[in-house]
Amino acid sequence: MNESLRNIWTILKRELTGYFASPVAYVFIVIFLLLNGFFTFMLGGFFEQGEASLSRPFFNWHPWLYLFLVPAAGMRLWAEERRVGTLELLLTMPITAWQAIVGKFLACWTFLALALALTFPVVISVFYLGHPDGLAIISGYIGSFLLAGAYLSVTLATSAITRNQVISFILSVVICFFLILAGWEPVTNLLVRWAHPDIVELVAGFSVMPHFANFQRGVVDFRDLLFFASVIVFSLFSTSVILRNLRGA
Repeated sequence: MNESLRNIWTILKRELTGYFASPVAYVFIVIFLLLNGFFTFMLGGFFEQGEASLSRPFFNWHPWLYLFLVPAAGMRLWAEERRVGTLELLLTMPITAWQAIVGKFLACWTFLALALALTFPVVISVFYLGHPDGLAIISGYIGSFLLAGAYLSVTLATSAITRNQVISFILSVVICFFLILAGWEPVTNLLVRWAHPDIVELVAGFSVMPHFANFQRGVVDFRDLLFFASVIVFSLFSTSVILRNLRGA
């Protein structure tokens, strides 16, 4: 393992251990699983839909669940470092800012992946009750994982802006909410009245919903993968710019 990967692995282990060193991680996972179950079986119409599918009752709620839960999980990543004064120490260690950013991002993404993986009883239930499309379920999980990563990358950037975790949380929710609403039909219809159609189309292109919807339908398209990868890379790059400015300040 080269020096760069070793540094990333060290940061990843440090952050992941920090999550499970307190009861916050367990509370987060329990809340996530309870809300998933509630929305799937109570509000999602799982039993009323008349078919063995997770597309609508289960995955439909993930953009909205992640809207609050992902910022809550990631808001401390840099804000806490700034609050307690360890950010300067971290940035003076023999690691690059990018290694620290990637390590923290992968640690929290791994934590979110674990929470998502623990929803497996829902998958078992749908297979017990019928004969669902297994590939569509796998595709939906891939899309959900990428969606969580996109929200998390945004949270990482907002966390680097401020030492206040609440402010980081609010900024993340607002930005991720925009990523949901950008392509929502009532919003685009409103924009058409005030802006050129090309501008409306550009704004709608930032929406995560159509890209996530393809995964829900069992379609893994390269353009959708590229979209989520672009959001993640751009947000992580923005984080590096913010940290570089803090280092130079």
